[in-house]
Amino acid sequence: MSEKKMSTSRRHQLKSLMLSIAKGLLQAEELEIQEARLKYMEEHCPPLTLPESMQELQDLCRKFNQSIERVDDERYDMQSKVDKCAKEIEDMKFKVIDLKGKFQKPALRKVRMSADAMLQALLGSKHKVNMDLRANLKQVKKEVKEEDKEAVGDWRKNIEDKAGMGGRKKMFEGEA
Repeated sequence: MSEKKMSTSRRHQLKSLMLSIAKGLLQAEELEIQEARLKYMEEHCPPLTLPESMQELQDLCRKFNQSIERVDDERYDMQSKVDKCAKEIEDMKFKVIDLKGKFQKPALRKVRMSADAMLQALLGSKHKVNMDLRANLKQVKKEVKEEDKEAVGDWRKNIEDKAGMGGRKKMFEGEA
C-alpha cells in the first residue's frame, strides 16, 4: 500500500514515449547497416569496367574465377569451423548433463511370477485376468476329403487330359 500507483494516462504517455524512442533507434540502426553494407561493397567490389579486347576479357574472367575460388575456400573453412564449434558445444552439453545428473541405477532382482499374477499386479485386483489363451480360440472342424477311387485308378485313361495341352497331343502324335 505504501507504493503509489501510476495513473493510466501517465503510463500510456511513458509507453508511447518509449515506443517512439525505440522506433528512432531502429531506424538509426537500419541506416547504419545500409551504410556499412555500401562501404563493404565499395572496398571489396570495385566498379566494373568492361575491357575492349578479347584478351583483356579473358583476363577479367580468370580474375573473377580466382576470386570466386578464394571466396569458396573461405566459406568452406568458416563452415568447417562452425561445424566443429557446434559439435564441441553439443559434447559440452552432454558433459554438463552427465555432471548434473549423477544417479546410480539400482540393482534389479530377479522375480519369478506367473503371467496371471503379473497381469493382476498391473491391472489391480478388481480385474479378473485369465491367461488361458486356448480358451479364446475358435474351434475349426477339419473336413475329410474323400477322393474318387475311380480317378485314382488307371493312370493311362484319359492321358490326353492329363497331358495338359487340351487334346493337342493327338495332333503331334498324328504327324509323327
